[in-house]
Amino acid sequence: MYKVSIILPIYNVSQYLRECLDSVIRQTLKELEIICVNDGSTDDSLEIIQEYAAKDDRIVVITGPNGGYGKAMNKGLDRATGEYVGIVEPDDYVSLTMFEDLYQIAKENDLDIVKADFYRFARNDRGDMDMRYVNLDGTKEKYGRLLYPDQDPSLIKFTMNTWSGIYRRAMLEEHHIRHHETPGASFQDNGFFFKTTVYAKRAMIINRPYYRNRRDNPNSSVNNREKVYCINIEYDYIRDFLMEDREVWERFKYMYTWKKFHNYLFTINRIGEEFRPEYVQRMSAEFKRAKQQGEFTRDMFTELEWKKMTLILEHPEKYLEEYASPRGGVNKISQSEADRLKRELDMIKNSTTYKVGKLIMAIPCGLKRRILSK
Repeated sequence: MYKVSIILPIYNVSQYLRECLDSVIRQTLKELEIICVNDGSTDDSLEIIQEYAAKDDRIVVITGPNGGYGKAMNKGLDRATGEYVGIVEPDDYVSLTMFEDLYQIAKENDLDIVKADFYRFARNDRGDMDMRYVNLDGTKEKYGRLLYPDQDPSLIKFTMNTWSGIYRRAMLEEHHIRHHETPGASFQDNGFFFKTTVYAKRAMIINRPYYRNRRDNPNSSVNNREKVYCINIEYDYIRDFLMEDREVWERFKYMYTWKKFHNYLFTINRIGEEFRPEYVQRMSAEFKRAKQQGEFTRDMFTELEWKKMTLILEHPEKYLEEYASPRGGVNKISQSEADRLKRELDMIKNSTTYKVGKLIMAIPCGLKRRILSK
C-alpha cells in the first residue's frame, strides 16, 4: 500500500504544471501514488502528464471530458489506494519534505487529519515572487496539540483550505466523503472542508509552511468576477449535508453561519461591481432567514463583524457603500493614471537607491517575518 495518494485535478494549467509535478515527484517520501485527473483540458496539459507518467510508474493518469472540479476530485478519490490522501492544485507547488513530514506526524499521533500553514504567492511580469505567510489558526494557540474536530465546532474557524494537509483514507471511505459535483460550479472544496472537519476524530495543525498557493493564475475561481453565486450554491449543499444529522447540525450550525458570512464577504469583493447590488440583497435575505431560524448569535462575532452583519440585515445598500465600494472606498482612477503610477513605481524599483536600500533592509525584514510567523 502507498503511504500517501496525491490527487491533482488538472484543467488547462500547462504553464504551471511542470513546476507542480516536479515538486511532487521529487518528494522525500517515495511511497507515493500520484493521481493526475485530466478534466478535459484543451491545452497540452494531458501531453505533459503523459510525458511524466512515462518516466515515473507512480503516476496514474485519468482523463475524460470536462466535468468540473468536484467531479475530477471524486474520480481521484475513488481511484486512491494510499493510507492517506493529499491534494495538490496543479498551479501550486509544495516543499519537498511536505508529505514525509506530515505522514510521520499523522502516524505518530494516529490522526485522521494533519494540516500545516502555507504561503500564498504571486509572480510579477519580471518573475519576482511576492509571498505571504498564512496561519491556519489566527490565535496561534492550537498548533501541535491533539484536536477533536467532530466535537469542537470552533475548529471551523481555521483558515479554509483542503490542500495543506493529508487525510486518513479510511475516514473518507467510512463516511463516503466526496466533493459536490455541480457542473461548472466552483469553491467545491468548502463542502469537503466541512465534511472532513465534522467527521475527523483526531487532528493536528502544524505551524510550518509546506504548501505554496498561487494567486496570480487569471483562470482561478478566486479571480473570476463572473462566478457570482457558486459559493451560495456550495453553502446550500453544506447546510443540507449538516442537517442530515440533527445532532451534527445543532453542534455546528453557528460555526456554519460564521464561515458562510466570511465567505460571502469575500465573494462580494471578488465579483464584478455590476453584480454587487443584487448580491448584497441576496446576502441580506439569506441572513435574515438564518436569524429567524436561530442559526447565529451575537456573541459569535467581533464588534466589526457584527457591525457588518447588522448593516447587511438592515441596510444592505449602506453596507455596499461602506465596505464593498470600489477599491475599498477610494475613488477609482483612470487606466492612464494607473499606467503612469506603475511606470513611476517601476522606475523607483529599478533605481540604484532603491536596490541599495532593499539590500540593506533584507536582513532585518527577514528577521521580522520570522518573528511574526512564530
